[in-house]
Amino acid sequence: MSAFVSEIIGTMLLILLGNGVVAGVVLRHSKAENSGWIVITMGWGLAVMVGVYAAGIYGGAHINPAVTIGLATAGEFPWADVPLYILAQFIGAIIGACLVYVHYKPHYDATDDPGLKLATFSTAPGIRSTPYNLIGEIIGTFVLVFALLSFGANTFADGLNPLIVGFLIVSIGLSLGGTTGYAINPARDLGPRIAHAVLPIKGKGTSDWGYSWIPVVGPIIGAVIAALVYGILVP
Repeated sequence: MSAFVSEIIGTMLLILLGNGVVAGVVLRHSKAENSGWIVITMGWGLAVMVGVYAAGIYGGAHINPAVTIGLATAGEFPWADVPLYILAQFIGAIIGACLVYVHYKPHYDATDDPGLKLATFSTAPGIRSTPYNLIGEIIGTFVLVFALLSFGANTFADGLNPLIVGFLIVSIGLSLGGTTGYAINPARDLGPRIAHAVLPIKGKGTSDWGYSWIPVVGPIIGAVIAALVYGILVP
């Protein structure tokens, strides 16, 4: 139960801070409006760092179903615990997205573009191309999970791992995130997308369900491939 609660809290903080920085950059009359991609990628990296530190108190600090599935595929995490972790991650993601909405409510009301409002909840591709969008999410998550498994084979100073993971997210965002917005986390995308669909957001428009499967399926495939490749290279 402690691990379950830790995953909820860690994922909630991840989304609150991660989607929060997107909201600050894209919503009207925010003091951070138009501050750009560097701010978003740095914000997400720091959000992951905070989430991992918080979730690591009692749990495995996965805060990402793809990471949970990847670690289980690699034999580093029991499959029996996978459903509980994923449930906690989705609960935390939905709570975090709702908190972002509450925090930025006047700015949502002041923003006319429904696409910008959706961007503060979930990802969307720069160029919509199903095969390439899927490949982008697979590659990004492959890098994430392969790097996380590789970190486990290295020794860092006590308590430094979450900071290193945060820099990893910044690297993925800067190098690979410009195509799809680098969900690389099914809960990060689908949980807030569900929140977007049910919250009474003024002029919100569609939740883009036609795209929603890509940030779920792509990260899972990428995580499994990363675990299998790592298993071959490091038996």
